[in-house]
Amino acid sequence: MGTLINIDNGGTLTDICVWDGDAFTFTKTLTTPHDLSECLFSGIEKASAAMYGDADTTRLLHATEHIRYSTTQGTNALVQRRGPMIGILSSIESLQTQMRSDPAQEKLFGGLVADRYLTVDPQSEDFEFDAVQKVNRLTTLGAARVVIAAPSAEEERRLRHVLLRKFPRHLLGSVPLLYSWELAGDRDDARRVWSCVVNAFLHPTMERFLYAAEGRLQDYRVVNPLLVYRNDGASSRVAKSVALKTYSSGPRGGLEGTAALAKVYGLSHALMMDIGGTTTDVGVVKNGSVAVSDRGSIEGVHISYPMSAVTSAGVGGSSVIQLVDDEITVGPQSVGAAPGPACFGFGGKQATITDVNLLLGILDADTYLDGTFTLDPSRSRAVITETIAEPLGISLEEALVRMEHAYFQALSASFARLVTEQTTLLAFGGAGPMSATGAAAMAGVGQVLVPRTAAVFSAFGISFSDIGKTYEVLIEEPSTDAARATHDALLARARRDMFQEGYDLSDCQTSWQLLVENLDDTGISQLPYTPGDEVDYPGAAVTLQLSAAAALPHPDLDPDTELTPRPAEVHGTRSVRSTTDRVDEIAVHVLDRLAPGDTGHGPAIVEGPFFTARVLPGWSFRVTSAGDLMLTADN
Repeated sequence: MGTLINIDNGGTLTDICVWDGDAFTFTKTLTTPHDLSECLFSGIEKASAAMYGDADTTRLLHATEHIRYSTTQGTNALVQRRGPMIGILSSIESLQTQMRSDPAQEKLFGGLVADRYLTVDPQSEDFEFDAVQKVNRLTTLGAARVVIAAPSAEEERRLRHVLLRKFPRHLLGSVPLLYSWELAGDRDDARRVWSCVVNAFLHPTMERFLYAAEGRLQDYRVVNPLLVYRNDGASSRVAKSVALKTYSSGPRGGLEGTAALAKVYGLSHALMMDIGGTTTDVGVVKNGSVAVSDRGSIEGVHISYPMSAVTSAGVGGSSVIQLVDDEITVGPQSVGAAPGPACFGFGGKQATITDVNLLLGILDADTYLDGTFTLDPSRSRAVITETIAEPLGISLEEALVRMEHAYFQALSASFARLVTEQTTLLAFGGAGPMSATGAAAMAGVGQVLVPRTAAVFSAFGISFSDIGKTYEVLIEEPSTDAARATHDALLARARRDMFQEGYDLSDCQTSWQLLVENLDDTGISQLPYTPGDEVDYPGAAVTLQLSAAAALPHPDLDPDTELTPRPAEVHGTRSVRSTTDRVDEIAVHVLDRLAPGDTGHGPAIVEGPFFTARVLPGWSFRVTSAGDLMLTADN
């Protein structure tokens, strides 16, 4: 089996996880917002140095069978409203009202569409002239892309015929016209058009970067194409990817990794807590299956595609900790990678949990990111004194303790509602292991699993993806014959798409389902489908779904085994502040120098590869047979 490179590009750090058929090699590098390909190739170069002893990017790339890539850049662009202005031309009565029916929709509409919404009447005598005038008006208002929305696919095709004649694509400066029914066969007008609007907004950002990265790979004469990891858990080449499906793809990687470890450890209810630089992503794996919503949501707005049921809270390692009405608050603002936490020394003037943990003694200034980056405690001290301690009239020491408590509370609030008696919390991301036991204790969780790959866990989870496509087409007038015709059209489409991915459809795994919406007023019913099956569901929206997957090699994970416990070797001590007036010398363990079966008790610190895990008093830890860290609350 060839080498597999999996990359998760975040707002603060970019993670690289390489599987060579026997073991994982992983590393991290600072994200470079000015040129994302720079951190991509810097990370690959660092991984090659870890594998071969000396950096050799060309050797690693030529040994690689597949590169799978996930990025938050689309997500970040949406959060920051950094994208093209979108216009809507609609013939749907009251569509604008439907798309602005709650505060979340109102906010997103104002950020992406604003006043660039016009209507057209297909029944009017001057329909063609009016449609052309309205498109011109939208572009005058600043629309760089125009979404065309009609109540039926047939009516949109009529609009398309008119507009293609009036605005041929070969003209310089022509504005892309995007048709809602082409993206999603969803009978719910608002949901379908929202999907198209968000996709239109994300597309330019994703297109520019991904094609630039693919072009740079070609400079190394890499034969296999760059694969984009999607929020449905599958991957596809850049040219066959939909921008909307890159949104929240990193958390889906974390969920797939959580599912893999849930099977290894026999966990019936695994709750992931992925703490990145800006957000904490939370999701559930129950009995080995990733929880998925039939209709995903983006910033609280429902779209037509399924998405993993992940919620995000504005709490991360780079989240700003500040005073609001004399109360210490955490997030949702983030300092990101630039300027970053104050201790990074890049000019940051706001406090973060990274600064707090450095001054509490939990982080070592010289071993951050495995010693590749040195932190500056004097900058943290100055910022926290200025923004928290002095305004509250308290000591720096008390400020640190109260800031840490506020951070634990904010983390706990992000997942406490999902906790059951069987819950095991999987803590990962660069900042996850450091705060896991503190947040778990507040939420009533008694077991925490910190994977050895915690610092790059979403990239690790991407290792379990295949090349895949999922198609959903609404059968406008459901019948047995109409379903069969839709089946044949989808089959031809999938055969073409998978061929372009490099696979014959006959060599792929395929599954067919009928999605019947509002069949019994309980949502979407999923029914297996075989060509010729009777289709008769009066009053329901019936969609035919085809999933096709070409299997890629996956890492093999051995099940956890019971080992004879023995005391973990102590590799030093660290002065850690536990209260305003108390500093303790606590044991420091190095995970890579411990062996399976090693155990210890808190208070302690376990230094892992690119992460620091804190074991609070009242907690114990053991190193599992796979080298992961299992933390358990003492009874």
